[in-house]
Amino acid sequence: MRRLIILFLMLSGTYSFSMDNSLEESRWLYSGVAGLNISQIALDNWTQGGDNALAFTLLGNFGIKYVDSPWTFSNGLKLAFGRTKLGEDNFRTNDNEFYLESILSYSLGWALDPYLSNTVRTVLSKGFDYKEIPAKQTSQFFDPGYITQSIGFLYNKIPNVSTRLGIAFQETITNKFPFYSDDPKTTEIEKFRFDTGIESVTEALYSIEENVLFGSKLRLFSRFNELDVWDVRWDNLITAQISKYFNVNFNVLLIYEKIQSPKTQVKEALQLGITYSLF
Repeated sequence: MRRLIILFLMLSGTYSFSMDNSLEESRWLYSGVAGLNISQIALDNWTQGGDNALAFTLLGNFGIKYVDSPWTFSNGLKLAFGRTKLGEDNFRTNDNEFYLESILSYSLGWALDPYLSNTVRTVLSKGFDYKEIPAKQTSQFFDPGYITQSIGFLYNKIPNVSTRLGIAFQETITNKFPFYSDDPKTTEIEKFRFDTGIESVTEALYSIEENVLFGSKLRLFSRFNELDVWDVRWDNLITAQISKYFNVNFNVLLIYEKIQSPKTQVKEALQLGITYSLF
């Protein structure tokens, strides 16, 4: 981890790249943004109160798209890992996400296109509940891990907007933390859970102003045996390019999954980063 942090520091914060070759040269389209945000406070003989603080967040958004009409194969990967240290306390993880999505679609020339998709969700590192003393570990990489396959139809005829709806199959995989997969109605502890249901995913990407970009992604999932309950994941990001080398990111992530918590989970992050455009 220490080597990884040093590497990102050498890259001066956020490294952005985009390579879009014409279909005549290559059917592969690549895009990616990697970033580092750091905040730090150091106090020495400070009489007005306070404590030393250090926080960092590593971010990554990458995409690979293959177009060979009528086929389109899209892949997206989102990574986030952040830690905070206050005073003499140990580092605490406050951002921890791995989200991989692949979509294969076929254009029939209709309003709707059939598709197949696969999504993988988990955390990158150990997660803890810091409200308990000592802190209680609640997760680790692929524990839990969520894998969802979906088949259905997508609509992408509106510029900058796409939505899809399909039949979904979701597997929940656990090991040390079967709370996420266990069926409380049985006496056994299940470390694997399989659900079938309906999945809806809607994405939008808009340029609010010349240097301000807004992206939103809403995922809904409901099991056939519990159609009155929906899992919700709504990810919103506003990115403002304030100069050649600096940008501001404002992210709000809302999650509701009854199995994880009966209450809605909300994460909000306002971050300033250094940017460098290679292309």
